Amino acid sequence: MSETGKLENPVLLGVVGGAQGIKGECRVRSFTADPTDLGAYGPLVDASGNRYTVLSARVAKNVVVVRFKEVADRNHAERLNGRKLFVDRSVLPEPADDDEFYLEDLVGYAVETVAGDAVGTVIAFHDFNAGDIVEIRPTKGQTLMIPFSEAAIPVIDAERRLMVVEPGPAGLATPDDAPEDGGEAEGGADRDAR
Repeated sequence: MSETGKLENPVLLGVVGGAQGIKGECRVRSFTADPTDLGAYGPLVDASGNRYTVLSARVAKNVVVVRFKEVADRNHAERLNGRKLFVDRSVLPEPADDDEFYLEDLVGYAVETVAGDAVGTVIAFHDFNAGDIVEIRPTKGQTLMIPFSEAAIPVIDAERRLMVVEPGPAGLATPDDAPEDGGEAEGGADRDAR
């Protein structure tokens, strides 16, 4: 941690979704492989530097119900609604396989199409409850959002710090890419770049 109490290299592990019951438990959307591992890497820290120690975690439907040492009652738990919880990247284990990685490690990667055309640079990842989305700053224009899927991104080259996208599944196809017979372009309906 830095002198301000904030993390040097924060990795998002969860987002508080509100209070659960009257004893101060919180509903948390966990981004760990095992949702109950939310506290396995030590105390969580929010953007203001506040620390939260997980005393217990149990799965309930699509969230984890967490009891934090620092949260004593429902009123405090309700004030945490929407709070993002981080750990420093240094406390996380290194990926076991070459094809495993943390999404945050891909920020800064160059992005190009399978044909070798430059698209831009990865600037963020988002999860809007429908799967991960990659945000890319293009060489010109507004940022692009594409699905983080194997169909849209068939290659991630860690050595070259490069992400390769397939334009159709990535939603990058333009009307110029439409087949000459007037049919629909591969990957479904065309979308304008955002």
